[in-house]
Amino acid sequence: MKRVLLIDPNRVTREHLGLQCLGRDVGVVLAENLAEGVRSLLSVPVDVIVVDADALRLSLREHVVLFDRVAPGVPVVVVVRAEAPLEMRVAFELAGFRVVARPVSIDELVEKATGLTAIGGPR
Repeated sequence: MKRVLLIDPNRVTREHLGLQCLGRDVGVVLAENLAEGVRSLLSVPVDVIVVDADALRLSLREHVVLFDRVAPGVPVVVVVRAEAPLEMRVAFELAGFRVVARPVSIDELVEKATGLTAIGGPR
């Protein structure tokens, strides 16, 4: 992994995970919301997109289409709260996203992103 896009409305969480990435020599692009993240994707190539579930406002299908059109071939990891219902996690997984619970570590992101390509499957 060379560069990660982090989309999270919480500044502290964004910066904490961003510093973890930089500590592992992984480039990081920070975005406060989905619109800012999509704008970043149009100009900066990334190897994985990490997005907080609370930042996702569209339907799952619309998010799949959005990420596939803006960043084809880039795996998406959705971060959920630890108390998130199982149904929510399963819905994200069935849509093709990878799911991790808070608190997130860079090691967990590397594990989820390794061997993945676009939404939906292994390389």
